[in-house]
Amino acid sequence: MKAPARRSVGVEEELLLIDEQRLPSATAPAVIAQAGAIVQAELHREQVEIASRPATDLDVVAADLLVRRHRLAEAAGRVGVRVAALATSPLPARPTVSPGDRYQRILTTYGLTAAQNLICGGHVHVGIASPAEGVAAVNGVQPWLSVLLALSANSPFWDGTDTGYASFRRQLYERWPTTGPTGPFRDPAEYHGLIADLVASGVLLDAGMVSFDARLSAKYPTVEIRVADVGLEPDSAIVVAALGRALVDAAAGAAGNDRPWPVARPEMLRAAAWQASRYGLSGDLVDPLSGRRRPAADHLQHLVDRVRPALVRHGDLDRVETAVQNLLRHGTGAQRQRAVHARRGLLTDVVDAAVESASTPETPGPGPVPDRRPAYRVRSGPAGPGRHAPDGMAARK
Repeated sequence: MKAPARRSVGVEEELLLIDEQRLPSATAPAVIAQAGAIVQAELHREQVEIASRPATDLDVVAADLLVRRHRLAEAAGRVGVRVAALATSPLPARPTVSPGDRYQRILTTYGLTAAQNLICGGHVHVGIASPAEGVAAVNGVQPWLSVLLALSANSPFWDGTDTGYASFRRQLYERWPTTGPTGPFRDPAEYHGLIADLVASGVLLDAGMVSFDARLSAKYPTVEIRVADVGLEPDSAIVVAALGRALVDAAAGAAGNDRPWPVARPEMLRAAAWQASRYGLSGDLVDPLSGRRRPAADHLQHLVDRVRPALVRHGDLDRVETAVQNLLRHGTGAQRQRAVHARRGLLTDVVDAAVESASTPETPGPGPVPDRRPAYRVRSGPAGPGRHAPDGMAARK
């Protein structure tokens, strides 16, 4: 089957619901009742998911995501909460598992991993013409997924502390049994056979539990790239979508023309993902193909150059080059969160800034929430060096 002239792309975003104390709020059922079909439940009642319609034009995807964020913010406002695009909660949280037999089975099977998994990702679906093309793309994108993780990093704070990571979501996500890179698959039969074996082993409850960094969607004719943190604004998701689509297109095209596409060992892929999670774009990244460290800006530019023909073909080159310059100039979500925190040492300010970023002047969110929250500051003492706790209170554990 011939590859499409322009591949469709869609974006899924997981978002936190925030109460007046800037803590995650277990109000997803009420928010979903207000918002309707545009919002879906997730593992925890403190988060929800929105998904754009697939389109070949990323302007359409971006506009659709923005509308859905606005409608979600309006629905959340009617419930008395707000929406924040944070990949982890900066303040200590006690997540509650959503109702439903499957979610309860997940909690029973995976224990604390499931109980603490209040993390929010941004997933990109790229259209494929056949399962064989999809497997070629899953194989081919692997060496570059750590770059997408680095540029999307948006989770430096967790449980009241600065974790030292740009994407601590990645560290939490890797607790699941299949999260991470994969080795190359010969064909769709081998790919699906592996998933069947994992389910038969009991390690996975079902095929929906597969959390590879890139996988064939169980529902749609797409490759799903799951490596990114959710972005502060929809535009953050769009640059990941543009590069993800270009990677899928380039890898599938190389396989279709019998051209060699580089393959890295899974051990180096995991090392590259760890480095990206740790530093984002603020340090060096590991090139899993050579094993060498290189400045993040250089490695990001290397990715753009690698997929430049696909970016040009889809009309995304100018968008991506502008986004790359903005990222290098203004920082990732993680860097921007830390900059907000540095001004007054308050994690509540980080949450407020994320809530503001999720809305725009054209369609404002539900408005300011009365300031009844404790001020979370860096402090030592009972909370421990470098931890955060409300003034006069120990960190909630």
